[in-house]
Amino acid sequence: MNNKQQKQTEKTSTEIFKYNVENGVSEYHVMIHACCPEDTYEQQLNAVVNAYFTLLEGELHGAVAVFKRYFLSDAANQSDMLLALTTESSDCALSIVEQPPLNGTKIALWAYLQSGVQTRVLHNGLFEVKHGAYRHLWSGNAFNRAANSEYQTRLLLNDYVMQLMEQGCKLADNCIRTWFFVQNVDVNYAGVVKARNEVFVTQNLTEKTHYISSTGIGGRHADPKVSVQMDAYAVDGIKSGQVHFLYAPTHLNPTYEYGVSFERGTYVDYGDRRQVFISGTASINNKGEVVHPGNIRRQTERMWENVEVLLKEAGCTFADLGQMIVYLRDMADYAVVKEMYDKRFPATPKVFVHAPVCRPGWLIEMECMGVKRLENTEYAPF
Repeated sequence: MNNKQQKQTEKTSTEIFKYNVENGVSEYHVMIHACCPEDTYEQQLNAVVNAYFTLLEGELHGAVAVFKRYFLSDAANQSDMLLALTTESSDCALSIVEQPPLNGTKIALWAYLQSGVQTRVLHNGLFEVKHGAYRHLWSGNAFNRAANSEYQTRLLLNDYVMQLMEQGCKLADNCIRTWFFVQNVDVNYAGVVKARNEVFVTQNLTEKTHYISSTGIGGRHADPKVSVQMDAYAVDGIKSGQVHFLYAPTHLNPTYEYGVSFERGTYVDYGDRRQVFISGTASINNKGEVVHPGNIRRQTERMWENVEVLLKEAGCTFADLGQMIVYLRDMADYAVVKEMYDKRFPATPKVFVHAPVCRPGWLIEMECMGVKRLENTEYAPF
């Protein structure tokens, strides 16, 4: 069912995860990396986009993108050209963030595609992916220019709550995953945390109910006035019993114990599969402490251990993962970390980017998504 492959062309390298389902929705994760650092940005951008469309015309024929994230090395100088190119073929929710690819190039792309679905942009900007009993609602690149990171986050979340309400959804019941990209995260993350905590209380998201799986990480928008940008994913049509939260208490503590409000991971059961979403995860213990300060190898190993325990709680393993995003604070750690990942996860689509984690002591963080076969007659298929 799961099929992972790697391709190398002259200008790009591509990693593909395939979860093929007969008479149902198939899922694909694609990571496309520019691999000629000497080329101009325009050349690298064209190479990545051409590689993507070659896949759509070839082995992924019939699949449609539901979400794309472009990782750029210099958003202020690169976003306009990317937007001009993608506006002509805007086929999904789009996320653009300055998180420089660590292979020395200017651009990388993560694309999540599905087959057998109907897609459209809703009037309020959400991107709808429809199949059977469910509507999957994706949001990319939400931002505003309020005075500071706290106000920007509050406005982002309040606007998103209204977008969901218009679709008959609630933040607490339907939102599965969020991403917050924070410019100068060492300074501005505190404002994000404060605003999120305060908005969540109004939405019945508390330590006694549940939170939402999330990544809060360093990342820049092209406009320097934007301190925070947000991506989000929600599902309309799910029942309360379909969504489960992951805790791994032997290895991790509840996030509210150190003042933040997100879940470590979430899995969603459908009639034909289980999807798992692991939040940004670092080298932390169940007291909320940084483990192995200053040691990138040991932090990477502890982070893997934490993710593995979360996956196990969802009945999954690393073999079920379709993609990984790896964030490094110090680009000097890239060679060591890449070698470790290539050895342990040679076939899993992944991207390594320069993005400081929300606590300075954490040198590395990773997030991932996965899917496994599951038959559950209580729920409609995906």
